Order: sequence, then structure tokens, then C-alpha cells
Amino acid sequence: MKKSIDTKKLGFVLVLIFILLAKLPFPFLGEVYANHTFKTEDIDKFVTSYLKQHGLPGASIVVVKNGQLIYEKGYGHDSEGNPITEKSLMRIGSASKSFSAFAVLQLVEEGKVQLDDRVIKYLPEVTLDDSRWKEVTIRQLLSHTSGIPNPIIVPPANNLKAGVERLSDWRLQANPGEKYYYSNANYWIIALLVEKISEQEFSEYLNQKLFSPLGMDDSLANVNSGDLVVGLPRGYVTVYGKAMPWSELEAMNMGAGSIISTASDMGKWLSMQTNEGKSEEGEQLLSKELLEETYSPQLGSEKYSLGWELSSPNVKPARISHSGVETTYQAQQDIIPNSGYAVAVLLNSFTPTIEHAYEISTGIIQLTEGQKPELKAPVSKIIDLSLGVITMIYLLLGIRGILRSKRWSKERKKQTAWRFVLGLMPQIVPSLLIGWLFFIVPTLQNNSSTTMNVFGLFPAALFLLAIVFMIGVVLTVLRIYYRISFKDKNYTKKRSELL
Repeated sequence: MKKSIDTKKLGFVLVLIFILLAKLPFPFLGEVYANHTFKTEDIDKFVTSYLKQHGLPGASIVVVKNGQLIYEKGYGHDSEGNPITEKSLMRIGSASKSFSAFAVLQLVEEGKVQLDDRVIKYLPEVTLDDSRWKEVTIRQLLSHTSGIPNPIIVPPANNLKAGVERLSDWRLQANPGEKYYYSNANYWIIALLVEKISEQEFSEYLNQKLFSPLGMDDSLANVNSGDLVVGLPRGYVTVYGKAMPWSELEAMNMGAGSIISTASDMGKWLSMQTNEGKSEEGEQLLSKELLEETYSPQLGSEKYSLGWELSSPNVKPARISHSGVETTYQAQQDIIPNSGYAVAVLLNSFTPTIEHAYEISTGIIQLTEGQKPELKAPVSKIIDLSLGVITMIYLLLGIRGILRSKRWSKERKKQTAWRFVLGLMPQIVPSLLIGWLFFIVPTLQNNSSTTMNVFGLFPAALFLLAIVFMIGVVLTVLRIYYRISFKDKNYTKKRSELL
């Protein structure tokens, strides 16, 4: 006789088995559980707490998963007092490189260029003072394995062509393809390459082939960071745990760090990245195969692919990322292949000692993994306040030294000139070095930077140096003045005695 199955009992058993399995330490089950318990209000709580603890004025974030928007929001305010939203414009700095690389891969897919073609095939007018330059390939530019250096100070340039022409007297740091050397110049050349092949300005190409198809209606690329952009207020620099409005350092960085975007637009970009190269409307902007190539380690570089940074083995979960740091803005974009999540964080402030955008993105990723993000100690604030204490101590000691300058010189009035000057060296040497940093360095290579631009790079440290400089100059001048006064008095006294 055929036995019938009790479906109620069977259902009860299956539910019981599922509950038991869920409690076992299987990573994949834990991940599914984490994704189901991810709450957007947890992001709000974490980001708000982070901004408050670290003294940051504002942030905008976006989270997507497998091509779908999960959450986007803005926090805080801009330098004009307006609330930050997901639609607020911000500079994304070097995160722009991912877009530049994507543009090249589109041209590869169209058959107009090959990754392993030599650059001079398309840009024979671009030259370096190094015969090895002729061997550099497009792939090597994209992966920073060309050997091109990354000088801190370069001459100004008003357009992309002039920016690339600055390389004419440069030499490679290594043979092409051998070593990873990060250089913005690689991506200046990439932008010029896109212009040459597409017969369009680079910014126009991005608008037509990337921004418009993705619906990134607020995004744009500008030639010079000093150019006025409607709707983009000044950013901030942080100092002593506070944010101070500041002007962006002027630089031509087309292709390497020229994009201005919003969290909402970055969400559309990352949605395409996590949807096999397809836009929300289903348009294929890049094939799955080439998209995966952009995430793959390259010869000579295990930590950088084609416009993307690859996380080290100790970072869990593994990320495909790119950060962007300007002198008044920060950005971070992360793709988590194992979970399908992607996160972008845009900040309207710059902190010299830590990349806050990376830390916030890390916290959000931890939330997507079902983990509680760690709110770390405000290291940058601690460093700044420590420098502030040192500044105050030096200032007080300096004032004390100034008040005792006459006595100091009197005690040494019988010393020979060279011994007296030797005693001034602790003030003269630092003052000369700091003066060189403040007044000479900004003018090198006909640079358009100013002393105030230098100050904005690390205000707490440079304020300390400014105090050291001023105390040193005043002490030196006063001590020399009093020595001359004493010499004159001695001379007058001896002359009166002779008469």
C-alpha cells in the first residue's frame, strides 16, 4: 500500500532544519542574514556620529547593490550654510581616474585602440626626455606602471595640451611595465589620448558617452580646479577639530582628478559597475569582459588595475576602490564583489592626516556585512590639538626670549662676531627653511600657488611653523640690534675717555 506524506510535518521539519542551519557558522548564510538585517537608519546614526566626533562639516553618501539604489543621503552643511543633500556638488579628485579608464575601455571595445598599443602610435607629439618613453603602452599608463614620475610642483597649465607638454623634460623612474609608480601625469596623457581618438574634448566625451547615458545630469569635468563652477561652494580644511572654509589649490588635472559630481550621480555610476556594465535603462556601456579587465591585477602592479585600486589581502571583505583627495574635498568609492554592494562617500572637507571618506565608507561596508562599525578615536583632532599645545608652549617661550633679548645680547657683548652669530643659528636656520617653504616654494616652476595655499595643506602644523618663523626673525633682529647698540655705547664711552 502506498504511504501518503504528511505535508504539515514535512513543512515543520524543513523549517526546523533551516533554523538550525542558520545558526551554524557558514559564511554564505551569515552574509545573506547580514544583507537582510541591513538598516538605513544605522547609516544615519553612524555617519552623523562620525561627523560630530571628527568635526567634519558635511558628507553625502550613496549605497547600491547589484545595480539597484539602496540608499542616498546628505548630512551637515556647506560653506554657504546650505544643507548638504545627495544632490550637492563636490569634487571627487582622483576617483576621476576610474572614469578616464572606462572611457579608454569603451574605445577599445569600439576597436579604435588596443590596450597594449604604444602611446606614441596615437600621440607622436607627446615626448619625454627619455628614450624608453617610446615603449610605454596605454595599459601601462592606466595601471601606473609606465615609470612616469609624479612631481609635487609642476608649472601651471591652462588646458590639457599645455598640461601634457610639461612632461617634455621629464625622465622615467623605471623601465616601462616593471614597477608601480602612481602619477597623475599618466592620466593627463590618457585624457589627451581620448580626445585624439574620439575627436572630442575630453569633458564632452564624458558627457556624451558616460554622464548622459547614466543620467548623471549634475556631473561635469573642468580643466582647472581654480575655475568657477556654478553650484560648487568652497570646501573646508580641518584644524584643531574644527572646519575652516578654504579655497581649492589651483591645478590643471584633467583626466586625473577633474570630475565634480554628487552622491546621487555616483550611485548611478556604481549601479552600472555592479550591473555588468549596464545602465538603469539596460544600455550596455561596456562589455562584462572588459569591465572585469578593469578590476584585474596588471603586470608590474598587484595593487592597481585599470583605474581602480585593489585592496590588500588583509582587508576584509575585498574591495575594488578609488579614493580622491583635493585640498578642500575628499571622496571614496568602493565596490564589494562578494556581496554586490557598492558605496560612495563625498566630503566637503580636507583633513591632512586621515582620509575620512575611506573610514566612513568602511563603516558603511561593515553595516552591509551585518557588523557594527567601530567609531575610532579622532586621531586627526588629537594630532592637531597636540600641535596646538606645542605651538602655545613655543609662543610663550618665544615671548620670554624676546623680553630677554637685551639681556641675552649684553651677556654676549664681548664675544667675537662669529661666536655671536653661531649663537643665533637656532633661530636663523629654522627661519630660513620655513621662509623658503612659505615664500619660495609656492613660486617654483612659475606656480600659481600662494603662501595661503601652502598654509591650507596642514594648518595646525604650518601655524606652528609660522610661529617658529616669526619668533626666530624677531629674536634674531632684536639680538643683533642690542649687540650693535652695546657696541656703539662702548665706542662712545671709549671716545669720551680719550677726549
